[in-house]
Parts: sequence; C-alpha cells; structure tokens
Amino acid sequence: MKALILGALAVLLAGCASGPRIDTRHTSLGQDSRAQFIVLHYTSSDLQRSLEILKGDGVSSHYLIGEFPATIYRLVDEDRRAWHAGESQWNGRTWLNSSSIGIELVNRGYVEDAQGRRLWYPYSEAQVDALVVLLKDIMQRHGLKPGAIVGHSDIAPQRKVDPGPLFPWKRLADEGLVPWPDAVAVAQQRQVFAEQLPDIGWFQRQLAAQGYKVPTHEHLDLETRNVIAAFQMKYRPSRFDGEPDAETAALLAVLNTPS
Repeated sequence: MKALILGALAVLLAGCASGPRIDTRHTSLGQDSRAQFIVLHYTSSDLQRSLEILKGDGVSSHYLIGEFPATIYRLVDEDRRAWHAGESQWNGRTWLNSSSIGIELVNRGYVEDAQGRRLWYPYSEAQVDALVVLLKDIMQRHGLKPGAIVGHSDIAPQRKVDPGPLFPWKRLADEGLVPWPDAVAVAQQRQVFAEQLPDIGWFQRQLAAQGYKVPTHEHLDLETRNVIAAFQMKYRPSRFDGEPDAETAALLAVLNTPS
C-alpha cells in the first residue's frame, strides 16, 4: 500500500512539474509578430569593446555586426526583449524595446575636430551586405513591410544621431527594405516649394505622418529642428542642419503622397 501511495504521489508531482496540459489544436488568425520595428544603431566603439558592453547587464541588442570580418553575432533571442531603444517613439508607439529588434553595427560614429565639426566614420561594404541579408531574413520571418526599419535617430531625435549620415539608407531602399522618394517627383515639388515654403506647422504635420514624435505648436524650436535634422540625415545626408527648406519639404511631400 505504501508503495502504491508513493507511486501515485510521484506521478502527481511529475505532472505538476511539467506544467498544465494545454490543447494546441486551434489557432487564431488574429495575430502577428510582437516585433513591429527594426532599429539600427552604431556602437561608437570597436568590436571588442562593443561585445563587452552588449554582453553586460545594461544596454543590449539582438544582433551585432562586425566590420572586418562582417560577422553577425546574435546576443539576444528575437523572442526576448533587448535594451537598445531606451525612451523612444515611432508612429505613436512608445518605449520601442518591447516591440522592436535591435541591430548594432560596429562603427566609431564620429569624432570632433578642433573647430567642433563632426567627422563621421563610413560603414564597410561587407558590413552593409551582411546587414541586408539579415534584414531580409528578419522581415520575412516576422512579416514586416518596408518602413519597419528605422534608425535610433528616428525614434529618439532629441538625444541620438545613430546610425549617422554615412549610413547607406539608399542601399536599403534599392533592396526594397525602406521607402524612398522618386527623384523626379522630388525635383518637381522642390520647384514649387522654392516659390512658397510651407509654414512650420505643415512641416510638423508631415514629419508626424512619417512617424516622428514632433511638436505641433507651429514654432521652429530646437525640438522641431532636431526632428527635421533626423529626417534630413536619412533622406538628404549631404546637409542635415535642421533648416526647413524647399528640398526637405519636397522629400516630405513625395514620401507622404500615396503612390
């Protein structure tokens, strides 16, 4: 009798240890991936230091891509939250750590010369090639559409500038990964806006339509300039001074016009 009781108890405990029995024969169509965005960063340091930082218990990222060679390191599983975005917002979503996959690229970012000018470091071709392959894989697996890839400077324009003006967004556009404005349409719109530039409220509304968190008070303050600069860094990296000019207006107008 004692043996029977002990045997039954062992079976009961084994059942508890394995968790509840769940019927998985039914699946809802009302679902999608928890990952809605991919956020791109640079590390501001070399590979060894980048690994030391990202493997710690502070900032983290799902992936790190080296320079020479362009090795892809997975540091956090995609179904886990990495701490790479911080205080952030895009398309109305806040604190994007919970809804994004972070990719860090080994790149020193910039240094300042004696005049205080930022001298930016380029990305290696092999590194960008590796990034493109990784992005296509992630987007296919998570069902993401072009526009899901953003820079840290897009989601936190008041405090971040990575991946910087030398990041090849146009290359990603050519690979079908991000939207890009038609050059002919931009040139036509630039002529129109050169004659009459929209007011600041227009720029703020257009930037908000792109996804940026931007003031709506219709004044050209520092916060608005930072958002304009982040947009320019992405679509017109030759000049990103935060000035609301005709070319910036043309880029916004074309991007926000349904094709």
